[in-house]
Amino acid sequence: MADQIQAGQSKALETSKRIGSSRFYFLGIVFLFWFSSYIYVPVLSPYVEHLGANYVMVGMVLGVYGLMQILFRLPIGIGSDYMNRRRPFIFLGLIASGASCLLFMWGVQPGWALAARAVSGIAASAWVVYSVMFAGYFPKEETGRAMGMLQFTTVIAQLTSMMISGYMVEHWGWNAPFLIGGIVAFAALLLALRLPEQRPEKRESAIKLQDLTGVVKEPLLVRVSLLSVLAHCVLFITMFGYTPSQALNIGASKESLGWLTLAFMVPHAVATLYGSRFFGKRLGDRGTLMLGFAGSALFTLLIPSMPSLGALCATQIGNGFMQGLIFPLLLGKSVSGIAPYKRATAMGFYQAVYAIGMSGGPFVAGWISSVYGLTGGFWLGAVAAAFAAVLSWVWIKDVS
Repeated sequence: MADQIQAGQSKALETSKRIGSSRFYFLGIVFLFWFSSYIYVPVLSPYVEHLGANYVMVGMVLGVYGLMQILFRLPIGIGSDYMNRRRPFIFLGLIASGASCLLFMWGVQPGWALAARAVSGIAASAWVVYSVMFAGYFPKEETGRAMGMLQFTTVIAQLTSMMISGYMVEHWGWNAPFLIGGIVAFAALLLALRLPEQRPEKRESAIKLQDLTGVVKEPLLVRVSLLSVLAHCVLFITMFGYTPSQALNIGASKESLGWLTLAFMVPHAVATLYGSRFFGKRLGDRGTLMLGFAGSALFTLLIPSMPSLGALCATQIGNGFMQGLIFPLLLGKSVSGIAPYKRATAMGFYQAVYAIGMSGGPFVAGWISSVYGLTGGFWLGAVAAAFAAVLSWVWIKDVS
């Protein structure tokens, strides 16, 4: 009996080590995936302006990234659940990420940039499966922890890549970030070829499409998805949109954009990993969301009035932290209470819906900026964040 117990303990320990190793291997692929996707983001709007585009065209290039995710994320989620496979969609994301970098290098007209950013939107659509596959390495009750680790890795990859993009452009030209991004995506694809397939839980009968489409009627899923629309609207108007252009307008160099990125991403990473734990115990989910959205509204409102790069970085420290409180919390709640074999569909719906903010936010901000200057776009972001704070109070009553 003692030998059987010891053998069982040894087997459990071996399984635990194997799962832990798979988690870190997968996070390595995630790091490379987002590194290749974000290495050019800080210089994207200045680059499109460099190609001769006006603010409306810049808004289209920034917005098409989200538009493609609106179109592709839910079908990818449903397809993954229906096929009961994850790996092919992991490959799709990496191939599309590398292809988008090559397209950016291919042409020197705004139309090429629009096409390249559209392909990068397809790459990001595969994030549905990345999220669900990583959650599968954890027990159901640890979904929040899994999403925190995944979000932290994403933020670190974004920070690392975005920190060096301005320096690369300053010293080696506009194409340098695109070249490095393509190489990194190819390296990640080679690593992903060794990634074992993850099969969701077995089912007594074949899944039906109507079973999956019914997921989108979950009230909590719909509410957190709409809140995420507003959160991504703010993010893609500010740090991933027009804040770099604002920095250049007040005299910053392209190389110094790295400091702007650092100011946003470091507190964002800290809040992503620890913020929800600290504030969640004291304020609850609703209070944490209200704090994050209200704080983001304030710091976004301050952006156009900052006279120097240092002052602008100060607003990014606050904005990065406040937005870091929001995203892991919404991401975890999107799949809470959803059966594992339906999670890719739920995540696909969640990410497809919030992509409306990624697309519509910068596009509308670009149109407003063409009329009122960049100040108008930042005011739009502040209003969106303030509205989300109010909705958090109204909608998230189940957790306080």
